Amino acid sequence: MSQEPANVEMFDKLSETRPLEGRKILILVENLPLPFDRRVWHECLTLRAAGAEVAVICPTGKGHESHYECLQGVHIYRHPLPLDAKGASGYLVEYGAALWHEFRLAWKVWRKHGFDTIQACNPPDLLFLVALPYKWFKGVRFIFDHHDINPELYEAKFGRRDFFWRLMVFLERKTFKAAQVVISTNQSYREIAMTRGGKAPEDVFVVRSGPNLEKLKMLDPDPAWRKGRPHMVGYVGVMGDQEGIDLLLEAAREIVFDMKRDVQFVCVGGGPALESLQAMAKDLGLEEHVTFTGRAPDDELFSMLSSADVCVNPDRVNPMNDKSTMNKVMEYMAYSKPQVQFEVTEGRYSAEEASLYAKPNDTHDLAEKLVELLDDPERRAEMGRYGRERIESTLNWSYQIDSLIGAYKRVAEK
Repeated sequence: MSQEPANVEMFDKLSETRPLEGRKILILVENLPLPFDRRVWHECLTLRAAGAEVAVICPTGKGHESHYECLQGVHIYRHPLPLDAKGASGYLVEYGAALWHEFRLAWKVWRKHGFDTIQACNPPDLLFLVALPYKWFKGVRFIFDHHDINPELYEAKFGRRDFFWRLMVFLERKTFKAAQVVISTNQSYREIAMTRGGKAPEDVFVVRSGPNLEKLKMLDPDPAWRKGRPHMVGYVGVMGDQEGIDLLLEAAREIVFDMKRDVQFVCVGGGPALESLQAMAKDLGLEEHVTFTGRAPDDELFSMLSSADVCVNPDRVNPMNDKSTMNKVMEYMAYSKPQVQFEVTEGRYSAEEASLYAKPNDTHDLAEKLVELLDDPERRAEMGRYGRERIESTLNWSYQIDSLIGAYKRVAEK
């Protein structure tokens, strides 16, 4: 993969102009450690290049167990989480523990570094509680970086609108109200910020989760991933209930046993549903055809993406996934990989002709479209080139920098 110089040129320009010189920023992240959270890490490095001092509070995670380290000038304060939540009560325990650590560490960062702006990255929509005392009593500004639409996420996970769903709606509303500026990951989220959130258009900035092409390494394909099979389908992402991996496994069963195709499926990522998905693969007789790596280091991820013939995004079609931009879709494109996904609004916006689109939640159609691409190497190559060119010309991180800096300039006016 050739390196795209736009990020270097843009960072060099930021380092020369330093539009955020003297600013001190605290970023709150609850669900992933840094630098593993690629979107937030790109934001941190951009803000640093623009002259700001940046501190982050986030959880620990595999390979990121240190409670403090300074990476590339970014101060990272990590805290433990008690468990991978699997139910409503589990989420209450996890979020309650996280909130305690965030309050504790925010005070530590305030005393050691100071900050004039807090950027809170959901989920959950509780982080405004950490920001409010500093906003009220210290004049600190508050930016909401809107990663997930939590009412829709809750409904996708649990299939109901109960007390906790109403609580999600309430907390989302309070978060929008507390935020002086909102960063949205796409146009669908921007519409939500302006309608449900009541934010003025000039206070909402779209910053997409574009990949940084200089950080993604194309490696030589590793035949070990295929386990001797002629074809390989790759998946990267969280192993959760709403990600649709069960639908992918049903499609894999049809491909292997009904269509008699010799295909290896490789799923990279960790999450609360990993064990149940492994058990499902075994029950379907797919244990030799499906590899689950768990959460993997970058080199392993890069190797898998470099080796796959086709990649897949099996996210269920629901209001949450229809309006959300999935990082994996653009990472597949960055690696020149054709992909198959179900028909969703933001997935189609991102991939356009780099993807085939199966009927919503239809595992038979998903299986047929995967095999259609596996059987057509010329079409795979054409779609892969299209996706890579779209990332280079429109969607990579360098095209998000101006909007991110604009959000910080705007909040300084508040």
